[in-house]
Amino acid sequence: MTSTVPALGTRTAEGSALQAVLLDMDGTLVDTEGFWWDVEREVFASLGHTLDDSWRHVVVGGPMTRSAGFLIEATGADITLAELSVLLNDGFEERIGRDLPLMPGAARLLAELSTHEIPTALVSASHRRIIDRVLKSLGPHHFALTVAGDEVPRTKPHPDPYLAAAAGLGVDPARCAVVEDTATGVAAAEAAGCHVVAVPSVAPITPAARRTVVASLEEVDLTFLRGLMTQMR
Repeated sequence: MTSTVPALGTRTAEGSALQAVLLDMDGTLVDTEGFWWDVEREVFASLGHTLDDSWRHVVVGGPMTRSAGFLIEATGADITLAELSVLLNDGFEERIGRDLPLMPGAARLLAELSTHEIPTALVSASHRRIIDRVLKSLGPHHFALTVAGDEVPRTKPHPDPYLAAAAGLGVDPARCAVVEDTATGVAAAEAAGCHVVAVPSVAPITPAARRTVVASLEEVDLTFLRGLMTQMR
């Protein structure tokens, strides 16, 4: 877990119960969920296997141990989890080096949170090497803290990443707004006790208590996030 600035003490935005915003990366801020699937297909093709498109919803948003493990079992590929993880990370890093599109509304939201000095963390199931590469495009100055999937005992769908982010920022998880794009990430944030904004990328997500579903980040701004705290107590 890496902090780009010293940890901020508990700080509540003026006139609001919102203390921090915790953001997922792949499929939420950067349009990369399709990249992962493309890389997985390419790697398994090189191993002599074709991935079934119906498997995509199984691996999306999950930790690499789960998604890679599932694909090894489903295909019967003769490769270890450790070997496959290296190939997938190498392929993904090469892919984002060619092109890394931001999701609509991502740049504007990050700029708004920075302008209003809202403590913000990037919380991803991706490994540290991938997060650090993506941060070059997102702008590391937008985040007080970043949490990688290979830096916590249990990654998403467990609450550990979001609990670690809240602790690192010195805030109450119940006063954090989380933005996620997959059911796996939503489950992690809700298990941590956070308010969740779901922006589905690959598979649908239904609204629920303490969960608001929107079509795009373009619908999300600071006023919207502050409103969640009062609407969903």
